Amino acid sequence: MKKNDLSVFEIEKEGFRLKLQRGPSAQAAPVAPPPVAGQSKTAATTAEAAPAIPKTIESVQLKEIVSPMVGTFYRAASPDAAPFVDVGKTVTEETVVCIIEAMKVMNEIKAETSGVIAEVVAENGKPVQFGQVLFKVR
Repeated sequence: MKKNDLSVFEIEKEGFRLKLQRGPSAQAAPVAPPPVAGQSKTAATTAEAAPAIPKTIESVQLKEIVSPMVGTFYRAASPDAAPFVDVGKTVTEETVVCIIEAMKVMNEIKAETSGVIAEVVAENGKPVQFGQVLFKVR
């Protein structure tokens, strides 16, 4: 997957389904700067670094729902219908979260994970690519 720069690989054959998804690399986490001589500088550095730690932990806990295909992303079944999911809605593996239109076929996309929708990343009515993040789930 790394050799071909793939973040998600999915195959289904004769009732068997395999999905591989690369996680974030170990280098993605921010590293605190080395300590500086002098307490006032160290205290300032510690105070600045402290708020970044909870954000890092929160981002690690978020799961991503990614597009399994290239197409047009729709949050609802029709323009006048309510979105399938909104931020704060609880989803299961079988919850339909959106539709992706590909070659005039409307494909329902399921969450494939359980949790609460934390963010809607994709924009309604806009093209999405294979592997593109659509939603973030806690």
